[in-house]
Amino acid sequence: MHELKSYSFETHQGPHLNLNEDLIDIDLNLKLYLLLDGFGGSGIGDRAATQIKDNIKSFFGKIATDPDSTLPFYFSSKYLLETNALVNAFRSSHEQIAKENLARSIFNRGGASVMALGLAGNIATIVSTGNCKALIYRKGNLFAQVLPDAFANAPMSGIGLFEDFHYQVSEFKIRKDDALLMLTDGAYERCEQEKILEIINKNLGNEKIIIQEIFNYANDRGNLDNQSIMFLQF
Repeated sequence: MHELKSYSFETHQGPHLNLNEDLIDIDLNLKLYLLLDGFGGSGIGDRAATQIKDNIKSFFGKIATDPDSTLPFYFSSKYLLETNALVNAFRSSHEQIAKENLARSIFNRGGASVMALGLAGNIATIVSTGNCKALIYRKGNLFAQVLPDAFANAPMSGIGLFEDFHYQVSEFKIRKDDALLMLTDGAYERCEQEKILEIINKNLGNEKIIIQEIFNYANDRGNLDNQSIMFLQF
């Protein structure tokens, strides 16, 4: 079993915004790692992200810790219990937020792109909707594990965003010395994957510097958005 050795994260409003609608939450007891990119503006997107985070953690915690739980929305025998729990947590949260949005004007509706990582032994599960990205660093190479579902920086799905809600599921084995990066679009959109690899190789062992250099590079190239990165080292 390859245990998590360390983790680092940073979330920032970016160089041009006064509000940070991004959110990161780490629950070591549940082995659940959440990255959210809220939308809706001041007092809307940030609140929606917090509400979605709380919904997912509550729902996931109830199911993942009880093998006999009934899964109300979805079940697939090809996935782990934790994966099924995450999918159900996403769908439950979307149903709640979308219902609340129907009672609001279009200018007061909020939601979020969400990427959730669950760990079960050597198996990692990522469930994602919207414009977050996951990268794996392995033996000096970097490859995409989960790509964003977005067009021209606009998420094509998200919790609370569209009635036609969709998500991606990825289960994969963690290997010794792997690193996993989870990023919002403010961090990756203006930073090529080759540049991220260069930054990691140059600063391997110092995750905080890696995160800051990615932010700096993205900002120097014109980033206008909030930016967040979670870096997990196995």
